Amino acid sequence: MSIATAPLPENYAALQAFAASLQLKYAELETGMDVLRLELHHKTLHIEKLKAQLARQRKKMFGKSSEKLAREIEQTELMLGDLEESMGAHRQKIESKTRHRLADGKEQSSEASSQRGLFPEHLPRETVEHDAACICPACGSKRLTLIGTDERGVIEYVPSHFKVIIHKRPKMGCRDCDKITQAPMPSMPIVRGMAGPALLAHVMVSRFDDHLPYYRQSEIYEREGVSLDRSMLAEWMGHMSELMAPLTEAIAAYVRAGETIHADETHLPVLEPGRGSTRKGYLWVALRDERPWGSTAPPAAYYRYAPDRTAEQAEALLKSVQGYLHADAYSGYKDLYKVDPQTNAPRLLEVACWAHARRYIFDEHERGPTPATEDLLTRIAELFAIEAVLKGKTPDERLKGRIEYAVPKLAALKTQYEAALCKISAKSEFATALRYALTRWSSFTRYTTDGRLEICNNAVERQIKPATVGRKNWMFAGSDDGGVRAANAYTLVETAKLNGLNPETYLTHVIGRIADHPINKIHELLPWHLRQALNPRA
Repeated sequence: MSIATAPLPENYAALQAFAASLQLKYAELETGMDVLRLELHHKTLHIEKLKAQLARQRKKMFGKSSEKLAREIEQTELMLGDLEESMGAHRQKIESKTRHRLADGKEQSSEASSQRGLFPEHLPRETVEHDAACICPACGSKRLTLIGTDERGVIEYVPSHFKVIIHKRPKMGCRDCDKITQAPMPSMPIVRGMAGPALLAHVMVSRFDDHLPYYRQSEIYEREGVSLDRSMLAEWMGHMSELMAPLTEAIAAYVRAGETIHADETHLPVLEPGRGSTRKGYLWVALRDERPWGSTAPPAAYYRYAPDRTAEQAEALLKSVQGYLHADAYSGYKDLYKVDPQTNAPRLLEVACWAHARRYIFDEHERGPTPATEDLLTRIAELFAIEAVLKGKTPDERLKGRIEYAVPKLAALKTQYEAALCKISAKSEFATALRYALTRWSSFTRYTTDGRLEICNNAVERQIKPATVGRKNWMFAGSDDGGVRAANAYTLVETAKLNGLNPETYLTHVIGRIADHPINKIHELLPWHLRQALNPRA
């Protein structure tokens, strides 16, 4: 029998013994809680230590420059997650031992007040009214008066669901002229198709943002009792690629109109028909993002698939771009930097990436740390620190800051590069890393001549990342046409995200309208023109 429900002793001696046993149990409970609190305290200290370590690691890391450091960060985050789960378990143990105290109205109110500000304001609210007591549990009186109401919020998840929309269109016949009148059927994204705009948008985002292959999506929908075959989902996406092609081209034209462009490419495995193997295709990306220098021009990313990595593909990606190109040392870009005989000036000026230069030095440092590699890494880190301060300022302010702080450091850095090169074998990998920057020094220092330019090409490498993650999940494209469709989808999804929109919300809106939208007004459906309508908080 529980102590809480056991009858109280009637004589004094038994009552004293009962009280003593209660004191003993309370002491045991307090001891156990002290141990739990001590463990919780130690874990909290460990977590804070790991967070500080993680912050230091992140500070050292520039883009993808340190693969080993990336693994260390990943391991640290896993340790943090494990410890935080343990803290939650310990808190649950403490709360379960003291749950009876929460019957006190004051403690409940303090918990409710501590929740203020935790829940986003835009989430819908649902109120559950609990019946008030009619009889006092202490004395049995029915004379109860309302003295206040405690509120406690709980954030809940409502799973997505399917629904069928039935379009009923009455046919009306005229008795005088026998003419039949009927409201027209709303235009559908796929003629005579069964999928609505929201479902099509969900399939596209699931594939190209959540990286779920069609067969996995099919299995997920099957759990909801809806049979959507993998081949049907793929066919739908083929329809969407064609339907949205004008919008993709509009984004491409906008990106190419920028004067400071970032470009990069990554391989995309493509199935080789009849051979059961894959070959290398390439996904090229051109990014226009002028936010770092305070421009109000919206950002956009244009993805283009190509079966190879030749110079012709670089030209096709950037065919009308004039100005500056942030890129790596890929030889396919060289023709774009040549002087045009008609204008006596190059169409594009190269802006080299210091993250790439740093990566080569870091790789050498990993193979065998030396004072030279450590000194060079420190000096390059100082250049990035200057850029962190200048981010978001006007081009004039950025240019002034670079001339004052970065230019002297770059001159000293070049001296250190040259000095290190004189002391090592010309055939060593370290010498190759040094020559990578020295032979293109004007391109590496060009960012100090214009406040609109960036020190590195990390912005476009971040746009490449979704494709590399997708490549690991759905493995390969089925054909070159599949690569083109993937590029079109990435263009729409990633540009929506760059403009602060939920890509699924954006695509649902566009897919439901683009079939009837005038082609000469396609710009009205660009993400930045719909940002206020679809995301008022942006």
